[in-house]
Amino acid sequence: MSDHQSAITRHANHMPLTVGQAFNPRSNSIGFLRWLMAFLVIFSHAGPIGGFYHGEDLGVQISDEQSLGGVAVAGFFFFSGFLITRSRMGRSTIWRYLWRRCLRIFPAFWTALLLTVGVLAPIAWIHGGGTLHGYLHPDKESPLTYFVSNMWLHLGQRNIAGMGSQLPYAVNHGAYDWNGSAWTLEYEFRAYLIVAVLGSLAILANRKLGGLFAGGMIVLNALQWMGAGSVVSVSPLFGNIYNLMFFAPYCFGMLFALYGDRIPVDDRLAVAGILLGLGTYALGGWNIVGQYGFAYFLMWLAIRLPLTNWEKHGDLSYGIYIYAWPLMTFSAFFGLQTKGWLVYHLVIVVGVHVLAYLSWHLIEKPSMELKNWTPKPVHLVIDRCRPRYEQLLRRLIVPAFSSSRFATRMLEERGPEGDPR
Repeated sequence: MSDHQSAITRHANHMPLTVGQAFNPRSNSIGFLRWLMAFLVIFSHAGPIGGFYHGEDLGVQISDEQSLGGVAVAGFFFFSGFLITRSRMGRSTIWRYLWRRCLRIFPAFWTALLLTVGVLAPIAWIHGGGTLHGYLHPDKESPLTYFVSNMWLHLGQRNIAGMGSQLPYAVNHGAYDWNGSAWTLEYEFRAYLIVAVLGSLAILANRKLGGLFAGGMIVLNALQWMGAGSVVSVSPLFGNIYNLMFFAPYCFGMLFALYGDRIPVDDRLAVAGILLGLGTYALGGWNIVGQYGFAYFLMWLAIRLPLTNWEKHGDLSYGIYIYAWPLMTFSAFFGLQTKGWLVYHLVIVVGVHVLAYLSWHLIEKPSMELKNWTPKPVHLVIDRCRPRYEQLLRRLIVPAFSSSRFATRMLEERGPEGDPR
Protein backbone atom coordinates (compact mmCIF):
# COMPACT_ATOMS: atom_id res chain seq x y z
CA MET A 1 0.00 0.00 0.00
CA SER A 2 1.36 3.42 -0.96
CA ASP A 3 1.81 6.24 1.56
CA HIS A 4 -1.04 8.10 -0.15
CA GLN A 5 -3.39 5.12 0.19
CA SER A 6 -2.34 4.66 3.82
CA ALA A 7 -3.14 8.30 4.55
CA ILE A 8 -6.56 7.91 2.90
CA THR A 9 -7.26 4.81 5.00
CA ARG A 10 -6.28 6.58 8.24
CA HIS A 11 -8.46 9.54 7.30
CA ALA A 12 -11.41 7.28 6.46
CA ASN A 13 -11.10 5.51 9.81
CA HIS A 14 -10.73 8.73 11.79
CA MET A 15 -12.82 8.87 14.95
CA PRO A 16 -13.11 11.84 17.30
CA LEU A 17 -11.79 11.60 20.84
CA THR A 18 -14.08 10.19 23.48
CA VAL A 19 -15.10 11.97 26.66
CA GLY A 20 -12.75 9.68 28.58
CA GLN A 21 -9.84 10.69 26.35
CA ALA A 22 -10.62 14.39 26.02
CA PHE A 23 -11.87 15.34 29.48
CA ASN A 24 -9.13 16.59 31.79
CA PRO A 25 -10.38 16.67 35.40
CA ARG A 26 -7.80 19.35 36.24
CA SER A 27 -8.28 21.50 33.15
CA ASN A 28 -11.82 21.99 31.87
CA SER A 29 -14.48 24.68 31.60
CA ILE A 30 -17.12 23.21 33.90
CA GLY A 31 -16.44 25.98 36.41
CA PHE A 32 -17.26 28.66 33.86
CA LEU A 33 -20.39 26.86 32.70
CA ARG A 34 -21.70 26.42 36.23
CA TRP A 35 -21.05 30.11 36.88
CA LEU A 36 -22.93 30.99 33.70
CA MET A 37 -25.87 28.77 34.61
CA ALA A 38 -26.02 30.36 38.06
CA PHE A 39 -26.67 33.64 36.25
CA LEU A 40 -29.45 32.06 34.24
CA VAL A 41 -31.08 31.30 37.59
CA ILE A 42 -30.72 34.95 38.68
CA PHE A 43 -32.16 36.34 35.46
CA SER A 44 -35.00 33.83 35.59
CA HIS A 45 -35.90 34.56 39.21
CA ALA A 46 -35.85 38.30 38.64
CA GLY A 47 -39.32 37.76 37.18
CA PRO A 48 -41.22 36.65 40.29
CA ILE A 49 -38.97 38.39 42.86
CA GLY A 50 -38.54 41.74 41.10
CA GLY A 51 -41.76 41.76 39.11
CA PHE A 52 -40.06 41.69 35.71
CA TYR A 53 -41.36 39.63 32.75
CA HIS A 54 -44.95 40.12 34.01
CA GLY A 55 -43.99 38.51 37.29
CA GLU A 56 -43.07 35.15 35.73
CA ASP A 57 -39.80 33.26 35.47
CA LEU A 58 -37.87 34.07 32.34
CA GLY A 59 -38.37 31.38 29.74
CA VAL A 60 -41.93 30.32 30.52
CA GLN A 61 -43.02 32.80 27.86
CA ILE A 62 -41.57 30.31 25.36
CA SER A 63 -41.70 26.93 27.05
CA ASP A 64 -44.62 25.24 28.76
CA GLU A 65 -42.23 22.80 30.46
CA GLN A 66 -39.33 24.70 31.99
CA SER A 67 -38.01 28.15 32.82
CA LEU A 68 -34.45 29.17 32.01
CA GLY A 69 -33.68 28.70 35.67
CA GLY A 70 -34.94 25.13 35.37
CA VAL A 71 -32.75 24.62 32.30
CA ALA A 72 -29.75 25.76 34.33
CA VAL A 73 -30.65 23.45 37.22
CA ALA A 74 -30.81 20.52 34.78
CA GLY A 75 -27.29 21.48 33.70
CA PHE A 76 -26.14 21.60 37.32
CA PHE A 77 -27.53 18.12 37.96
CA PHE A 78 -25.94 16.75 34.79
CA PHE A 79 -22.46 17.97 35.73
CA SER A 80 -22.98 16.86 39.33
CA GLY A 81 -23.94 13.35 38.20
CA PHE A 82 -20.83 13.17 36.04
CA LEU A 83 -18.37 14.51 38.62
CA ILE A 84 -19.84 12.83 41.71
CA THR A 85 -20.02 9.43 40.03
CA ARG A 86 -16.37 9.75 39.00
CA SER A 87 -15.53 10.64 42.58
CA ARG A 88 -17.49 7.69 44.00
CA MET A 89 -15.75 5.33 41.58
CA GLY A 90 -12.47 6.22 43.31
CA ARG A 91 -10.99 4.57 46.38
CA SER A 92 -12.68 6.59 49.13
CA THR A 93 -14.99 4.78 51.56
CA ILE A 94 -18.69 5.54 51.70
CA TRP A 95 -18.16 7.44 54.96
CA ARG A 96 -15.40 9.60 53.52
CA TYR A 97 -17.50 10.21 50.41
CA LEU A 98 -20.52 11.31 52.46
CA TRP A 99 -18.36 13.46 54.73
CA ARG A 100 -17.00 15.32 51.70
CA ARG A 101 -20.47 15.78 50.23
CA CYS A 102 -21.70 17.20 53.54
CA LEU A 103 -18.77 19.61 53.69
CA ARG A 104 -19.59 20.87 50.22
CA ILE A 105 -23.30 21.43 50.85
CA PHE A 106 -24.00 22.28 54.47
CA PRO A 107 -21.51 24.91 55.73
CA ALA A 108 -22.33 27.45 53.01
CA PHE A 109 -26.05 26.64 53.16
CA TRP A 110 -26.11 27.11 56.92
CA THR A 111 -24.27 30.40 56.45
CA ALA A 112 -26.93 31.53 53.97
CA LEU A 113 -29.67 30.68 56.48
CA LEU A 114 -27.93 32.56 59.29
CA LEU A 115 -27.17 35.55 57.07
CA THR A 116 -30.83 35.70 56.09
CA VAL A 117 -32.37 35.40 59.54
CA GLY A 118 -29.64 37.27 61.44
CA VAL A 119 -28.81 40.14 59.07
CA LEU A 120 -30.99 40.58 56.00
CA ALA A 121 -34.42 39.98 57.53
CA PRO A 122 -33.82 42.16 60.63
CA ILE A 123 -32.62 45.07 58.46
CA ALA A 124 -35.66 44.70 56.22
CA TRP A 125 -37.89 44.59 59.33
CA ILE A 126 -36.33 47.78 60.72
CA HIS A 127 -36.69 49.46 57.32
CA GLY A 128 -40.40 48.72 57.34
CA GLY A 129 -41.17 49.60 60.95
CA GLY A 130 -38.30 51.73 62.22
CA THR A 131 -37.53 49.35 65.06
CA LEU A 132 -36.67 45.70 65.69
CA HIS A 133 -39.57 45.39 68.13
CA GLY A 134 -41.71 42.34 67.41
CA TYR A 135 -39.21 40.65 65.12
CA LEU A 136 -38.06 37.95 67.54
CA HIS A 137 -41.55 37.02 68.75
CA PRO A 138 -44.02 37.33 65.88
CA ASP A 139 -47.38 35.58 65.73
CA LYS A 140 -46.07 33.12 63.12
CA GLU A 141 -42.88 32.02 61.37
CA SER A 142 -40.53 32.89 64.19
CA PRO A 143 -36.94 33.75 63.25
CA LEU A 144 -35.91 31.57 66.18
CA THR A 145 -37.16 28.48 64.32
CA TYR A 146 -36.07 29.47 60.79
CA PHE A 147 -32.61 27.88 60.94
CA VAL A 148 -33.57 24.59 62.59
CA SER A 149 -36.60 24.20 60.32
CA ASN A 150 -34.43 24.38 57.19
CA MET A 151 -30.96 23.24 58.20
CA TRP A 152 -31.29 19.68 56.81
CA LEU A 153 -32.21 20.98 53.33
CA HIS A 154 -35.94 20.31 53.55
CA LEU A 155 -37.45 23.79 53.70
CA GLY A 156 -39.92 23.55 56.55
CA GLN A 157 -40.17 27.33 57.04
CA ARG A 158 -39.79 29.51 53.98
CA ASN A 159 -40.67 32.91 55.43
CA ILE A 160 -39.76 34.89 58.54
CA ALA A 161 -42.24 36.75 60.76
CA GLY A 162 -44.86 37.01 57.99
CA MET A 163 -42.74 39.49 56.06
CA GLY A 164 -43.06 40.45 52.40
CA SER A 165 -46.81 40.65 51.83
CA GLN A 166 -46.33 43.75 49.63
CA LEU A 167 -43.43 42.42 47.56
CA PRO A 168 -43.89 41.51 43.87
CA TYR A 169 -43.48 37.80 44.64
CA ALA A 170 -46.35 37.87 47.13
CA VAL A 171 -48.54 40.11 44.97
CA ASN A 172 -48.10 37.99 41.83
CA HIS A 173 -47.92 34.52 43.36
CA GLY A 174 -49.30 34.78 46.87
CA ALA A 175 -46.06 33.32 48.21
CA TYR A 176 -43.52 34.47 50.76
CA ASP A 177 -40.05 32.99 50.51
CA TRP A 178 -36.60 34.08 51.65
CA ASN A 179 -34.68 31.47 49.65
CA GLY A 180 -36.78 29.94 46.91
CA SER A 181 -33.76 28.48 45.11
CA ALA A 182 -32.61 26.29 47.99
CA TRP A 183 -35.38 23.70 47.68
CA THR A 184 -33.44 21.87 44.94
CA LEU A 185 -30.55 21.14 47.32
CA GLU A 186 -32.60 18.42 49.00
CA TYR A 187 -32.81 16.58 45.67
CA GLU A 188 -29.12 17.10 45.04
CA PHE A 189 -28.28 15.44 48.34
CA ARG A 190 -30.70 12.60 47.62
CA ALA A 191 -28.77 11.99 44.41
CA TYR A 192 -25.54 11.92 46.47
CA LEU A 193 -27.07 9.24 48.69
CA ILE A 194 -28.13 7.16 45.70
CA VAL A 195 -24.60 7.26 44.28
CA ALA A 196 -23.26 6.32 47.73
CA VAL A 197 -25.46 3.23 47.82
CA LEU A 198 -24.68 2.28 44.21
CA GLY A 199 -20.98 2.52 44.95
CA SER A 200 -21.26 0.42 48.09
CA LEU A 201 -23.20 -2.28 46.24
CA ALA A 202 -20.49 -2.36 43.55
CA ILE A 203 -23.04 -1.34 40.92
CA LEU A 204 -20.77 1.48 39.76
CA ALA A 205 -17.94 -1.04 39.44
CA ASN A 206 -20.00 -2.85 36.82
CA ARG A 207 -20.96 -0.25 34.28
CA LYS A 208 -23.62 -2.47 32.74
CA LEU A 209 -25.48 -2.50 36.04
CA GLY A 210 -24.78 1.19 36.60
CA GLY A 211 -25.90 1.98 33.07
CA LEU A 212 -29.04 -0.10 33.52
CA PHE A 213 -29.95 1.85 36.66
CA ALA A 214 -29.23 5.25 35.10
CA GLY A 215 -31.01 4.38 31.87
CA GLY A 216 -33.99 3.11 33.84
CA MET A 217 -34.34 6.45 35.65
CA ILE A 218 -34.17 8.32 32.34
CA VAL A 219 -36.85 6.10 30.79
CA LEU A 220 -39.12 6.44 33.83
CA ASN A 221 -38.77 10.22 33.67
CA ALA A 222 -39.72 10.15 29.99
CA LEU A 223 -42.77 8.02 30.78
CA GLN A 224 -43.68 10.44 33.56
CA TRP A 225 -43.76 13.42 31.20
CA MET A 226 -45.34 11.50 28.33
CA GLY A 227 -48.15 10.34 30.61
CA ALA A 228 -47.59 6.87 29.18
CA GLY A 229 -47.98 5.05 32.48
CA SER A 230 -48.15 5.37 36.23
CA VAL A 231 -44.54 5.51 37.42
CA VAL A 232 -45.81 5.52 41.01
CA SER A 233 -46.50 1.81 40.56
CA VAL A 234 -42.73 1.30 40.25
CA SER A 235 -42.03 3.07 43.53
CA PRO A 236 -43.94 5.44 45.84
CA LEU A 237 -40.87 7.72 45.63
CA PHE A 238 -41.94 8.68 42.14
CA GLY A 239 -45.18 10.14 43.45
CA ASN A 240 -43.07 13.28 43.77
CA ILE A 241 -42.44 14.31 40.14
CA TYR A 242 -39.30 16.22 41.10
CA ASN A 243 -37.44 13.06 42.09
CA LEU A 244 -37.35 11.78 38.52
CA MET A 245 -37.17 15.25 37.00
CA PHE A 246 -33.87 15.92 38.80
CA PHE A 247 -32.54 12.36 38.83
CA ALA A 248 -32.85 12.05 35.04
CA PRO A 249 -30.18 14.65 34.09
CA TYR A 250 -28.11 13.48 37.07
CA CYS A 251 -28.25 9.90 35.75
CA PHE A 252 -27.36 11.13 32.28
CA GLY A 253 -24.20 12.56 33.85
CA MET A 254 -23.61 9.16 35.47
CA LEU A 255 -23.68 7.57 32.01
CA PHE A 256 -20.97 9.97 30.85
CA ALA A 257 -18.84 8.88 33.80
CA LEU A 258 -19.49 5.17 33.24
CA TYR A 259 -19.24 5.14 29.45
CA GLY A 260 -16.87 8.02 28.86
CA ASP A 261 -14.60 5.79 26.77
CA ARG A 262 -17.41 5.24 24.28
CA ILE A 263 -19.08 8.66 24.03
CA PRO A 264 -17.45 10.74 21.25
CA VAL A 265 -16.77 14.45 21.56
CA ASP A 266 -18.05 15.32 18.10
CA ASP A 267 -18.73 18.85 16.84
CA ARG A 268 -21.63 17.66 14.72
CA LEU A 269 -23.26 15.89 17.67
CA ALA A 270 -22.86 19.08 19.72
CA VAL A 271 -24.68 21.13 17.07
CA ALA A 272 -27.40 18.47 16.84
CA GLY A 273 -27.66 18.42 20.64
CA ILE A 274 -28.19 22.15 21.07
CA LEU A 275 -30.65 22.23 18.17
CA LEU A 276 -32.57 19.38 19.81
CA GLY A 277 -32.57 21.28 23.09
CA LEU A 278 -33.73 24.57 21.56
CA GLY A 279 -36.34 22.90 19.40
CA THR A 280 -37.92 20.88 22.20
CA TYR A 281 -37.75 23.84 24.56
CA ALA A 282 -39.90 25.88 22.20
CA LEU A 283 -42.10 23.14 20.73
CA GLY A 284 -42.32 20.54 23.50
CA GLY A 285 -40.39 17.46 24.59
CA TRP A 286 -37.69 19.17 26.65
CA ASN A 287 -38.22 16.98 29.73
CA ILE A 288 -38.46 13.86 27.58
CA VAL A 289 -35.45 14.19 25.24
CA GLY A 290 -34.39 17.81 24.75
CA GLN A 291 -32.47 18.24 27.99
CA TYR A 292 -30.11 15.42 27.02
CA GLY A 293 -29.13 17.19 23.80
CA PHE A 294 -28.45 20.29 25.91
CA ALA A 295 -26.41 18.21 28.38
CA TYR A 296 -24.26 16.76 25.60
CA PHE A 297 -23.68 20.31 24.32
CA LEU A 298 -22.60 21.35 27.82
CA MET A 299 -20.06 18.52 28.00
CA TRP A 300 -18.75 19.48 24.57
CA LEU A 301 -18.34 23.08 25.78
CA ALA A 302 -16.65 21.90 28.99
CA ILE A 303 -14.02 20.13 26.91
CA ARG A 304 -13.71 22.53 23.98
CA LEU A 305 -13.83 25.97 25.64
CA PRO A 306 -10.44 27.35 26.71
CA LEU A 307 -11.81 28.86 29.95
CA THR A 308 -10.00 26.40 32.18
CA ASN A 309 -8.74 29.00 34.67
CA TRP A 310 -12.12 30.45 35.48
CA GLU A 311 -12.07 29.31 39.11
CA LYS A 312 -8.59 30.58 39.94
CA HIS A 313 -10.17 33.07 42.38
CA GLY A 314 -12.64 30.53 43.74
CA ASP A 315 -15.60 28.35 42.82
CA LEU A 316 -18.39 30.93 43.11
CA SER A 317 -21.26 29.10 41.41
CA TYR A 318 -22.68 27.45 44.55
CA GLY A 319 -22.47 30.70 46.49
CA ILE A 320 -24.20 32.60 43.69
CA TYR A 321 -26.96 30.00 43.70
CA ILE A 322 -27.70 30.01 47.43
CA TYR A 323 -27.20 33.74 48.15
CA ALA A 324 -28.88 35.27 45.08
CA TRP A 325 -32.50 34.73 46.10
CA PRO A 326 -32.09 36.10 49.68
CA LEU A 327 -30.25 39.14 48.30
CA MET A 328 -32.92 39.71 45.64
CA THR A 329 -35.68 39.42 48.26
CA PHE A 330 -33.82 41.80 50.56
CA SER A 331 -33.42 44.34 47.76
CA ALA A 332 -37.14 44.14 47.00
CA PHE A 333 -37.92 45.49 50.48
CA PHE A 334 -35.97 48.62 49.48
CA GLY A 335 -37.62 48.93 46.06
CA LEU A 336 -34.54 48.18 43.95
CA GLN A 337 -36.82 46.69 41.27
CA THR A 338 -38.32 50.14 40.68
CA LYS A 339 -34.95 51.45 39.45
CA GLY A 340 -35.25 49.51 36.22
CA TRP A 341 -34.07 46.21 34.82
CA LEU A 342 -30.44 47.23 34.20
CA VAL A 343 -29.76 48.85 37.58
CA TYR A 344 -31.50 46.00 39.37
CA HIS A 345 -29.38 43.32 37.72
CA LEU A 346 -26.11 45.24 38.05
CA VAL A 347 -26.61 45.67 41.79
CA ILE A 348 -27.64 42.05 42.30
CA VAL A 349 -24.79 40.68 40.17
CA VAL A 350 -22.15 42.72 42.02
CA GLY A 351 -23.67 42.03 45.43
CA VAL A 352 -23.99 38.28 44.97
CA HIS A 353 -20.43 38.07 43.66
CA VAL A 354 -19.18 39.72 46.83
CA LEU A 355 -21.16 37.29 48.99
CA ALA A 356 -20.10 34.26 46.94
CA TYR A 357 -16.43 35.32 47.03
CA LEU A 358 -16.49 35.78 50.80
CA SER A 359 -18.36 32.51 51.23
CA TRP A 360 -15.82 30.58 49.19
CA HIS A 361 -12.76 31.94 50.95
CA LEU A 362 -14.19 32.12 54.48
CA ILE A 363 -16.58 29.15 54.56
CA GLU A 364 -16.49 26.74 51.61
CA LYS A 365 -12.76 26.40 50.95
CA PRO A 366 -11.81 26.07 54.65
CA SER A 367 -14.57 23.47 55.04
CA MET A 368 -13.33 21.45 52.07
CA GLU A 369 -9.83 21.44 53.55
CA LEU A 370 -11.30 19.18 56.25
CA LYS A 371 -12.23 16.50 53.71
CA ASN A 372 -9.56 14.09 54.99
CA TRP A 373 -9.91 15.07 58.65
CA THR A 374 -11.09 12.53 61.21
CA PRO A 375 -11.77 13.52 64.84
CA LYS A 376 -9.39 11.93 67.37
CA PRO A 377 -12.14 10.00 69.23
CA VAL A 378 -13.28 8.50 65.93
CA HIS A 379 -9.68 7.62 65.07
CA LEU A 380 -9.31 5.84 68.40
CA VAL A 381 -12.50 3.85 67.85
CA ILE A 382 -11.45 2.91 64.31
CA ASP A 383 -7.98 1.82 65.40
CA ARG A 384 -9.39 -0.23 68.25
CA CYS A 385 -12.09 -1.93 66.18
CA ARG A 386 -10.18 -2.39 62.90
CA PRO A 387 -8.41 -5.71 63.78
CA ARG A 388 -11.66 -7.44 64.75
CA TYR A 389 -13.53 -5.90 61.84
CA GLU A 390 -10.91 -7.08 59.34
CA GLN A 391 -10.86 -10.51 60.94
CA LEU A 392 -14.63 -10.72 60.42
CA LEU A 393 -14.30 -9.62 56.80
CA ARG A 394 -11.64 -12.26 56.10
CA ARG A 395 -14.06 -14.93 57.30
CA LEU A 396 -17.01 -13.62 55.33
CA ILE A 397 -15.52 -12.40 52.03
CA VAL A 398 -14.55 -14.75 49.24
CA PRO A 399 -12.52 -12.62 46.78
CA ALA A 400 -13.70 -14.61 43.76
CA PHE A 401 -17.26 -13.45 44.48
CA SER A 402 -16.69 -9.90 45.68
CA SER A 403 -15.69 -6.62 44.03
CA SER A 404 -15.09 -4.78 47.31
CA ARG A 405 -11.85 -2.95 48.03
CA PHE A 406 -11.11 -5.39 50.85
CA ALA A 407 -11.46 -8.35 48.45
CA THR A 408 -8.97 -6.67 46.13
CA ARG A 409 -6.60 -6.22 49.02
CA MET A 410 -6.93 -9.90 49.97
CA LEU A 411 -6.03 -10.91 46.41
CA GLU A 412 -2.98 -8.62 46.47
CA GLU A 413 -1.87 -10.15 49.76
CA ARG A 414 -2.15 -13.68 48.33
CA GLY A 415 0.09 -12.89 45.40
CA PRO A 416 -0.06 -14.19 41.82
CA GLU A 417 -0.22 -17.86 42.79
CA GLY A 418 -3.06 -17.39 45.26
CA ASP A 419 -0.85 -18.03 48.31
CA PRO A 420 -0.17 -15.48 51.06
CA ARG A 421 2.92 -13.45 50.34
